[in-house]
This record gives sequence, structure tokens and C-alpha cells, in this order.
Amino acid sequence: MRRAHLLIYAKPPRMGLAKTRLARSLGSPTQARRIAMMTLARTMRAAMAGPWTPVLYTAPDRALGESLGGIWPASLDRRSQGHGDLTDRLNKGLTEAPPGPVLFIGADAPDLSPALIRRAIRALHTHDAVFGPATDGGFWLFGLNKTARTRSPFGTVRWSGPHAMADVRRNLPTGSRVAELPTLIDLDEAEDWRSWSGERIKRASEAK
Repeated sequence: MRRAHLLIYAKPPRMGLAKTRLARSLGSPTQARRIAMMTLARTMRAAMAGPWTPVLYTAPDRALGESLGGIWPASLDRRSQGHGDLTDRLNKGLTEAPPGPVLFIGADAPDLSPALIRRAIRALHTHDAVFGPATDGGFWLFGLNKTARTRSPFGTVRWSGPHAMADVRRNLPTGSRVAELPTLIDLDEAEDWRSWSGERIKRASEAK
């Protein structure tokens, strides 16, 4: 099987650029920025820790040269997300990726791990596509086996809502074998942050 490519869609954690929904619901752009930095750092540690090829897709274009204090290593392949909506930007990544396993992740799931990425790649040995479902109906990971005949599954998707994963799945070819990974939480709203923080405190207390 060809080497997997992991496409990371992320923006620098700046106020007004990243985590804007979270900032609005928290009522604190500063806190949202801290959370964005935390989730981005966790995502990058996982993304850089395995036998796959990570590629960073970022925006705006002026961010391509940033390192964010080493969170984005100098050796990391960086590319522009391009223009248009999320469908356009994901299609750009899909078009530019070579044939073989292609995985898409964002930087919103703080519990993403190298083990889960490896599990997604293994799933593509026996399946046509793989999802990492998010609690809000979206997904924290999507992967497929790209061939010369692969058609984009990202059209007419209701992004940022409870139907995103179902819409992408519906766009896959009829009869596709689809695997699912564990459901994780994406930190998009204040309630997501409170839920994840509370669960983290609970786990820490139980471990004592």
C-alpha cells in the first residue's frame, strides 16, 4: 500500500482568524485563542508522530512562512488552502494529493492521537473510506483511497452542522465500504469546551 498523506487544515491561532464561533459563544476572544493554541499544538504533535506524510494547508497565505514557536516545524510541507468555501479548499487538497491513502483532519479535536491516525490508515487497507465522527454530527477525520477515478465527496455538504458527516458519506460511490473510528469532541462552541474540560477533570480525579 502506498504511503498515506495526512492533510492538516489549520489556521494560526489569532483572534478574529481561528475559533471565531468559540470566541462568540465564550464571550472571550482571548480564551478562545488559548484554546485554539492548545488544540493546534496537540494536533501537530499527533500529526508529526507517525509513518505518514503530513502536509499543512493553512490560510491566509501570509501564514505559510510562520512557525508558531515551533508548532509548525520548518521541515513541514506547507500549502495554501486557496480560495472559496470549505468544499473548494478540501477539493484543492484532494486534487494535489498523490494516489493512495489520503486523510483530512482539522485542528479542533484535542483528543486526536497518533494511534487513531494509524488506526484510520489501517482501516483503509480493507475499506474505501474512513470517518472519525465528531459529537456534533461532523467529523474530526475523513480518509479515502485516492485513485485516478476518485470523485470528490465534498460537494453539497452542509458544513458546520449536524449533517456534515452524513452528507459526505452520502456522496461516496454506492457500495463503498466505510469504517468508523471512535467519536471525539470538536471544540467549536463554549458547551464543547465545558464538556471536554469537565470530562478531563473527571478522568484526572479518577486516576488519583
